[in-house]
Amino acid sequence: MDQVIDISTDGRHLSRERGFLKVSEDGVEIGRTPLDQIAAVIVHAHGTTWSTSLLTELADRGAPVVLCAANHAPKSVLMPLEGHHAQGARMRAQLSAKAPLVKRAWQQVIRAKIAMQAAALNAYGEPDAPLLMMRRKVTSGDSTNQEAQAARHYWPRMMGQTFRRDTDAGDENALLNYGYTVLRAATARAVVAAGLQPTIALFHTNRSNAFALADDLMEPFRPLVDCAVRSIVTKRGSAVDTPAKQALARLIALDLPLGDGTTPVSVALTKLATSLGQSFASGTLTLALPSPPDPLVLRGLGT
Repeated sequence: MDQVIDISTDGRHLSRERGFLKVSEDGVEIGRTPLDQIAAVIVHAHGTTWSTSLLTELADRGAPVVLCAANHAPKSVLMPLEGHHAQGARMRAQLSAKAPLVKRAWQQVIRAKIAMQAAALNAYGEPDAPLLMMRRKVTSGDSTNQEAQAARHYWPRMMGQTFRRDTDAGDENALLNYGYTVLRAATARAVVAAGLQPTIALFHTNRSNAFALADDLMEPFRPLVDCAVRSIVTKRGSAVDTPAKQALARLIALDLPLGDGTTPVSVALTKLATSLGQSFASGTLTLALPSPPDPLVLRGLGT
């Protein structure tokens, strides 16, 4: 099973030993994890050190190393230079993709996101009908900005009337930052593995964002983090502590309805990125987007 390794204590040294990531403190081993099971390494502690051989082994496996600021938002992502065997062809197809196809891809992504938001509200007994109506109104490229209109309905009902999404704030926002960091790392891994250029996005166009495509493709999965954070805050408070991090890291193993079966989030992200790459190559849009899970599953996230 894919695991997210979180390093939040200063003085830890990370190294490779016989196929394992080894964590040491003052020269004494305190834990190890098989490299083949690692989906990402997230580092919060600024006193962490690591060996170059470990970083190259993680790169060989496509596992990103995410360096975070004090607010748990990512500041740097280390990713491999090589990805899919057809990376060159995929990137050329991505760069030459026609605007109508790109806009329709964004339309489908936003429709999937709003559907997941509606399911999240429904799971908690909140009104979802306006979101379902907004989902039907999403146009090519979301030219009428239904995503923002949906957010204005969604956030007060998901997190409370006084909640404001602010990446620099604490409390629920810090938990959301961490959950989204886990999701972003898994999505970046999927994008690179699919042979796509992570800087070239469907919608996000910030020139300083090296993983804009990952930010696009993770959108339908964000409400999973929101549900988990709501449950964590309700039951244990808003501290970004070890149990909260573990609960959020487990989201990448959650099974989602996809096609005729169910697929873990980490695999669903890979299928979505791969389907986008294939769509660029063929010129015909066919995205593998997940459906919302059962309401009981959504309510149970974060526990």
